[in-house]
Amino acid sequence: MSPAGADAGRPLPRIAADLVRWQRAQGRHGLPWQHTRDPYRVWLSEVMLQQTQVTTVLGYYERFLARWPDVAALAAAPLDDVLGQWSGLGYYSRARHLHRCAQAVVADHGGRFPQRAAVLATLPGIGPSTAAAIASFCFDERVAILDGNVKRVLARVLAFDGDIGQSGPTRTLWRIADQLLPEDSADMPAWTQGVMDLGATVCTPRKPQCGVCPLTVHCAARASGRQADFPVKEKRLKRGRRESWCLWLQAGTGDATQVWLQQRAHSGIWAGLWTWPLFDDASGREAALSALLGEVDASAEALPSFKHVLTHLDWLLHPLRVSVQAPLDPSAALGPGRWFDRAALATLGLPAPIGKALSVG
Repeated sequence: MSPAGADAGRPLPRIAADLVRWQRAQGRHGLPWQHTRDPYRVWLSEVMLQQTQVTTVLGYYERFLARWPDVAALAAAPLDDVLGQWSGLGYYSRARHLHRCAQAVVADHGGRFPQRAAVLATLPGIGPSTAAAIASFCFDERVAILDGNVKRVLARVLAFDGDIGQSGPTRTLWRIADQLLPEDSADMPAWTQGVMDLGATVCTPRKPQCGVCPLTVHCAARASGRQADFPVKEKRLKRGRRESWCLWLQAGTGDATQVWLQQRAHSGIWAGLWTWPLFDDASGREAALSALLGEVDASAEALPSFKHVLTHLDWLLHPLRVSVQAPLDPSAALGPGRWFDRAALATLGLPAPIGKALSVG
């Protein structure tokens, strides 16, 4: 089925009843954000689950709720605390948007999440699919989600040959998704959870389990043996490469060790996080180190380089650990920063690779 064919009135399969029935009998029911109508909890889970596996999210979700049990508490928290709690979860722009969104809900909506997807989508960091999930789960609104799992399920069921990497076919698929919704709004939570569950556990990117899929009889890709051909996504972003020379500056020994860190700008990669000083080349790091130490007694150890893999970027990092006897003021040579006790590192927003290195260094 092509996008044009679907819009031209070709009959769509009636899949709602089968999917809702399957979800209620065999879908996932034990996740901590299920069985709640609290939009704060649903919103928090939806943001955390963007590009992150359920198993990774579970611990972060519980810790966030223990620290900030409602949207007002999160809105009042310092951003550094939110980034610190998010540390290791990745895609840190989500944490910044989460904080801004909480503040907007409190400031502009009296601390209550709007009930309609169209209004939810105006809040910071809430896209159309996340807005639809909140409205569907919490307020029974008949509105379709279209995350990556859902695109894959619908593209296969429909043999949808539009390139979902392009905006036009995606808008078409969204219109079709709206037409496939159950008639009864009370079925919306089961439908929304069901289509997500199906994509996550059965209609997977590789080796879909068609034998246990509740939509097998409706699936055009299955009927033609072309499951691997859908969804169509021809546009591929080229991976970039970056290289940085890092200065791991520490003072003292043992539990009294302090580490010098700098907070990155509030835009770009690792925005707002605390990192070692980073340099574009080895000579820049050496010049800064020479200006910093002068006659100061210090020892230096070149550590193994490592690669940090981001969504569209491979970042090669070359750390040099330099130890001094007592804290000095590196600001003139390295720029603004702060000394942190080792005990304080656990509360900071640190990029995952630097946090891992500091915990074992």
